[in-house]
Amino acid sequence: MKFRSSFIALFLLGFFACSKEETAPAILPPSNLTITADVSETGSGKVIMEASAENSNYFEFEFGDGNSTTPVRDDDGKIEYTYSESGSYTITVRAHTTAEVYIEKSTEISVLVTTGGTIPDSGYTSPDSYVGYNLIWRDEFEGNELNDLIWTHEIGTGINGWGNNELQYYREENTTVYNGYLIIEAKKENFSGRNYTSSRIITQGKKSFKYGRVDIRAALPKGQGIWPALWMLGANFGSIGWPACGEIDIMELVGGAGKDNTVYGTVHWDNAGSYASYGNSYSLSSGIFADEFHVFSIIWDESNIKWYMDDVQYHVVDITPSELSEFQNEFFFIFNVAVGGDWPGNPDGTTGFPQRMVVDYIRVFQPQ
Repeated sequence: MKFRSSFIALFLLGFFACSKEETAPAILPPSNLTITADVSETGSGKVIMEASAENSNYFEFEFGDGNSTTPVRDDDGKIEYTYSESGSYTITVRAHTTAEVYIEKSTEISVLVTTGGTIPDSGYTSPDSYVGYNLIWRDEFEGNELNDLIWTHEIGTGINGWGNNELQYYREENTTVYNGYLIIEAKKENFSGRNYTSSRIITQGKKSFKYGRVDIRAALPKGQGIWPALWMLGANFGSIGWPACGEIDIMELVGGAGKDNTVYGTVHWDNAGSYASYGNSYSLSSGIFADEFHVFSIIWDESNIKWYMDDVQYHVVDITPSELSEFQNEFFFIFNVAVGGDWPGNPDGTTGFPQRMVVDYIRVFQPQ
């Protein structure tokens, strides 16, 4: 009996000793997860993701656009993904030791998707200071969305196509802020009874100015029926209407063959109950305004308004006569790309879509 008890005790001791030796080692979770996102600036929508982590066996990527509900797996931590629409997205990356043991990290990206060509990488640039002037306001279009403390979208078709029989429907979705640029895109698409869409943004009620120098750096769209504009209306537009409020067109282009190289600077006003306007144009000696960035400017004081293209003056109007008193008041800004209308006419078979206006910055200076 004593022998049997000793045998059982030795057996159990050996059993437990063997069991202890065969216990699986603890699973170490991954650590030091780093991720990078290389977003294409060409408008392709492509992003290259790279991830690395210690103790990881594979990675999973979620791209945050709703198109892939199942995470995309990659053992090496490098993967390409192409977005179908412009926007801001959250990419989540998980580093796995096992399916249940992982760590994760997220990053925010802003993606531009367009078939309207790439953003130019060249062109004229203006200084951010001038002798005798103070820079009082600027928008460099940083971040990934339009600043709604400055800008408001005007939506729809207006009255009689915004007074010009324009063909587009203005939508917020046609505006993108990307990599330091404002992009307004005109598209050929059916929406709310119209065959084209675009965007129109204003600073009315938020930012208005009287006198000073205005510089706007932009690359323009092209093509028959395309009508981009960088312009201003009197801040009292809402109470007295147009043209009594006055209009200052810093830049307009009426696209088409032989016309994509010319911009216009114009004022419009109410002359004793009759509509009046006065303008002039500037044409490039070579190339067109879609090729690269240019700076469109006015210098405005109590005596006159002068227009400049890349700091070359091409137009001036004397605003001292009482009939032009509209231009002694504050004005707000409007940026838009119209499609069709009384002045440009309709798009035709030569017009490519989408077309876009890319604005790098707007800066307002006033005398010291």
